[in-house]
Amino acid sequence: MNWDQVKGNWKQFQGKVKEQWGKLTDDQLDVIDGRRDQLAGKLQEAYGIGKEEAERQISKFETRYATWKPTPEGQAAGRPEHTERSSS
Repeated sequence: MNWDQVKGNWKQFQGKVKEQWGKLTDDQLDVIDGRRDQLAGKLQEAYGIGKEEAERQISKFETRYATWKPTPEGQAAGRPEHTERSSS
């Protein structure tokens, strides 16, 4: 998982983080802003876990989404971009 890509596309990716860790609030997600270290800290706060456990959970999450790539603007995930043809 490339955290630079995650940070640059945080609005797309944060749904996956919220799905995994539902206790994280929208405000916490805004603070995290695609930064791995912030995610670890907020997991510790929200779930009352230690740093090692937060890191373990993030590593497992990274493995799950190892091949994640951002979806181009205006394109639904997993679908080719729709282009209109003019009729002549």
